[in-house]
Amino acid sequence: MQPRIQTYWHELDCGFQPVAEVFEECALAALAALDPTRFTAYLDAACILGKLGRGPEPMLAFLEGWPQVAAVIKDDPLPPVMDFIRAMQKSPNGPAIAPFLQTLPAVARCQPTLALLQDYLDIARDLMTRTTGSVHGLQQTIASPGLPEFFTQVPQLLDLLSLEGLRRWTEYGIRNHGNHPERQVEYFRLAAADSRAVMQRERHGTLFHDVERRLDLYLRALWSEQEILVPYSTAFDAIRQPVPYDDKQGMRVPDVIDDSNGISGLDRYRAILAHMAGHRRWSTPLIADNWSPFQRMAVEFFEDARIDLLLMREYPGLRRVFLALHPRPEEDACDPETTSTLRFRLAMISRAILDPGHGYRDPALNETVARFHALLAAGPASTAALAELALAYVARTRRQSDQFAKIHFADTVVSYRDDNRQLWRFIEQGDEEEAFDEPRQSQRAAEPAGLPPRHYPEWDYQTQTYRPDWVSLYEALHPAGEPLKIDRLLAKHAALAKRLKRLLDLLKPQDKVRIRYQEEGAELDLDIALRALIDFKSGAQPDPRINMSHQTAGRDIAVLLLLDLSESLNEKTPAGDQSILELSQEAVSLLAWAIDRLGDPLAIAGFHSDTRHQVRYQHIKGFSESWNDEVKARLAAMEAGWSTRMGAALRHAGHYLGARQADKKLLLVLTDGRPSDVDVSDERALSEDARRAVRELAQQDVVPYCISLDPQADEYVADIFGRRYSVIDNIQRLPEKLSELFIALTK
Repeated sequence: MQPRIQTYWHELDCGFQPVAEVFEECALAALAALDPTRFTAYLDAACILGKLGRGPEPMLAFLEGWPQVAAVIKDDPLPPVMDFIRAMQKSPNGPAIAPFLQTLPAVARCQPTLALLQDYLDIARDLMTRTTGSVHGLQQTIASPGLPEFFTQVPQLLDLLSLEGLRRWTEYGIRNHGNHPERQVEYFRLAAADSRAVMQRERHGTLFHDVERRLDLYLRALWSEQEILVPYSTAFDAIRQPVPYDDKQGMRVPDVIDDSNGISGLDRYRAILAHMAGHRRWSTPLIADNWSPFQRMAVEFFEDARIDLLLMREYPGLRRVFLALHPRPEEDACDPETTSTLRFRLAMISRAILDPGHGYRDPALNETVARFHALLAAGPASTAALAELALAYVARTRRQSDQFAKIHFADTVVSYRDDNRQLWRFIEQGDEEEAFDEPRQSQRAAEPAGLPPRHYPEWDYQTQTYRPDWVSLYEALHPAGEPLKIDRLLAKHAALAKRLKRLLDLLKPQDKVRIRYQEEGAELDLDIALRALIDFKSGAQPDPRINMSHQTAGRDIAVLLLLDLSESLNEKTPAGDQSILELSQEAVSLLAWAIDRLGDPLAIAGFHSDTRHQVRYQHIKGFSESWNDEVKARLAAMEAGWSTRMGAALRHAGHYLGARQADKKLLLVLTDGRPSDVDVSDERALSEDARRAVRELAQQDVVPYCISLDPQADEYVADIFGRRYSVIDNIQRLPEKLSELFIALTK
């Protein structure tokens, strides 16, 4: 060691050999970053850390990392940091000091002021305080299980979340897992599903699952594509960020996108999908085996530019988006003598093709751009024609430096373009290649029909909080069957229908009622108008209310009938002559016929579930559909299977019913058992979630009413629906009881 460094080493009074090996290097770095006063404090703090009894790791982490912290934060951050370390040392959380100090430089780079660092320390202190010694049944104080994991993950979290987002993410973990050490460790390690879900919810930018349905409809409406959209995570790959790509499994897009250059995250998603749809429409795969990597890269840049130009011709509004997102490389931004510039030159020509005002002076570039536009002047051209032009440009501008390992990447990545894997066909496939030229029709035929999933929260009664985006609900139009089956069922109950008809005639809305004495109305009220004219001629003040209007004197009710289609409906009735599902078909058919006679808007849907990842919601009749053969065909094809995850189905039904304009919104739920699913062992959990969903419906002015076919329903149905339920013990009387019950509820 240098003599001066030797003096500092003696002042440190440290016996750790690992520290001695790196002390000189650390001290020189600290002397360069710190003034004498702060350097003395630095040595004092290191000395304190060496005497904590925690081994050499805290001291090593501090000596190596503190100069980086001090270089970023100009105000002295050492006092609050040492105060927090003393607090950890006095508690059982001393082992967390090392990971805290190891990640502190990364935290300082994300929070480069003393105030922001103090906020971060406050979040960590709150986590430590509220999770230390918080396990039921133990008398001794134990360390916070999640604190070391929190420090390990915090650099990554601060890259994705604001401090307020980090606070809310931490608060959720404390509140929901504070009393469960194993769950707490999983949460703060980002290994739990709800941990990642909350983190995604708190991230800045546009989240894919928030706009998934809009993007799917955009893809279908503008590009006639019905491909599955599959998000990939951008949160857990800091070294190599993935890019969008298109393969046999679907279109892969980022799970979150930030706004950029005045372009919203939603429009960036649309640009990505438009570019991939353009490749599907206009690109033809090429044989890749005989092409060098440089040649393939050149062809990809030229083909991407061709696709963008064709897209802008079809939808001119895309020009603004593409030009804002496409980088504009400066012509003299790199040295071609020391750096490989092929990628840089291709990015420049790509920009020049899209932007007529590019301003580049290079003759080869400008001539190639002119040839490019000439090719596309007569039509869309072809991938092979653009490949020839790309190879000619690469050959003309080739430099010896193109082979260098040092490559200029700045301003060369076009964020909305995919990786072009679908552009190449491999004759000799390796493990890393896929046959993108295989037909997609067989794979598409196997995909489930319907809209993208809608994600709903689920209530956790144990922690009294929602699990965010916990349930995936898929909705689709119910398959059709034979409508004559429903006509036969109605004929079977002809006598009951005749009796119901007499009751329905009493409930039918009457004709329009005249409302008089209106200053504004649909027509003139002649009696009042003549009287006003006489008053005017007599010199008296005339009555200005000389108009009248009309309104229907009747009902304003919207009804949604939600059917439980779980496996238990396949069981036979006590009589044994038919299943509960067949009886339900009879009852629903009769009820739909009755409501159609009344003229009330009615929708019918069924649901069942197979874990939280797959709740199926099937539309049988929409509000705008009449009682016709199409609806009867869907009702005739009803099948039962899987389980009864009721909460998500109630929320989705409330989504549709709550949007109706009606004085009364009635949600009738026909079920034969307690809410349950194969991935939930606690039989109370889904009942509590359904109960919470009923409360949410009440806040939307939706009236839920349950008709249960379970003789034991009194044990649980009142907990879910309160007093709004009926139990039909005699299942054979279901068609009669269901219709009469509806009339009683809506008269």
